[in-house]
Amino acid sequence: MAIAVYTLCALLSTGCAIMLFRGYRQRRQKLLLWSSLCFVGLALNNIVFFVDVVVLPDVNMWGSLVRSTVGALSGLVLLYGFITELT
Repeated sequence: MAIAVYTLCALLSTGCAIMLFRGYRQRRQKLLLWSSLCFVGLALNNIVFFVDVVVLPDVNMWGSLVRSTVGALSGLVLLYGFITELT
């Protein structure tokens, strides 16, 4: 059951990134671009989590550090987009 949840999370965040990027291509609003880049990072975060927990559970290859870094960078990309849109 957990594998299904992890897979659905990765697919959902990938789908959100695709829809946000399509919206950006149609409207050319920069906040849609920053949001789509954030969701690309969140999709990568979910994929790294899946690999770390399901595919390679016994191998400690800094998976949690990579996961945390990717998640934090994704949030920072969206924060940067918010800040640049306000100014």
